Amino acid sequence: MSLSLAPVSEIDEYPLTREDRLDSHYFMAWERRRWLNCDMRLKGTAECRAYYFDLINISYDQSPVGTLPTDKSVLAKMLFVDPGHFEQLCRLDFGPLHRWRTVRCEGELRLMHPMVLRTLTDAIARKEDNRAKNEAANVAKRLMRLRSTLAGYNTELAANDAAVRWIDDWLIREGCEYRSSSWIERGISNWGEHALDLRMKARGRA
Repeated sequence: MSLSLAPVSEIDEYPLTREDRLDSHYFMAWERRRWLNCDMRLKGTAECRAYYFDLINISYDQSPVGTLPTDKSVLAKMLFVDPGHFEQLCRLDFGPLHRWRTVRCEGELRLMHPMVLRTLTDAIARKEDNRAKNEAANVAKRLMRLRSTLAGYNTELAANDAAVRWIDDWLIREGCEYRSSSWIERGISNWGEHALDLRMKARGRA
């Protein structure tokens, strides 16, 4: 089965951008049972299956990730196969580009495969979840260190969650890279002014 381009108006936009990367991932998830029972494996020739699998691996290093060029002569070079022979294989119902389809990627036409996209979407979601967890853990550690430092100045202040978070935010806004005693004292002073301002406003509304 030959691969033909659909009218531009019917081409979907690829959901991932060139900014979505998995540079630290040196492996890809492979649904073994799904592969063992899919039509491509059961009906495709050994040669087509090999090229098909190679193209999936190649797509992980493309930009955007998970896509391929639409030019079959370029794909043939990537696979180290004769372009004419590759073109013939692509005309088969279960050729190397089985289920790859054309999408728009930031103005460029590329090829994508739904299985590859689903796997990448899951991997990126896990990456974002891990980053969020790491950031939350880093924030918790930073607040714990700040609370411990504040306890050396004022135990009541250190026990005040709102004060600890406000001082932490203030230090970040001020661009404090090393939380020396002078920075901590300035933070405490600014918190005092902020707390006083809040009390004055509360009295004004009373």
